[in-house]
Amino acid sequence: MSYAVNLRNFLLVVFAGLLLTACATQKKVAKESASGLIQSDIYTGKDTVEFLATGVPDRVFFATNKSILTTASRDTLRKQSAWMRKNKDITVTVEGHADERGTREYNLALGDRRANAVKDYLLTYGISGGRIAVISYGKERPVNSGSSPLAWSQNRRSVTVK
Repeated sequence: MSYAVNLRNFLLVVFAGLLLTACATQKKVAKESASGLIQSDIYTGKDTVEFLATGVPDRVFFATNKSILTTASRDTLRKQSAWMRKNKDITVTVEGHADERGTREYNLALGDRRANAVKDYLLTYGISGGRIAVISYGKERPVNSGSSPLAWSQNRRSVTVK
């Protein structure tokens, strides 16, 4: 009898070990495949970025449900503010965007917070508030119409347009 109990316990331990190993392997693969698409939940690739001026990107990206500017975003906005200080006759509109997830109302409010975060940052670098208009499109104008982490990260953005 003791042999049967030991065998059963041994098989349970082996089965549990295999099950846990399979789960761990699956999570590792998922993380590795996602890291090639997005970094820290914020898309930073250049394929959707256009330029406000030579060497001055027109957009910054945000994390899911956030309107906090990242280090990369602040670097881009410093370039935009320097360009705007040199071109004092230019006025811009900052467009706030969100990904497809969430209600229309929530995403319009989130896009507004993102656009205003950009405006507020530009104001700290001496750009007059009268030169910056703000509008939110929420999820209505996606740059990538897909339903994937890559598409969502590309759509969580603000765009500065002349």
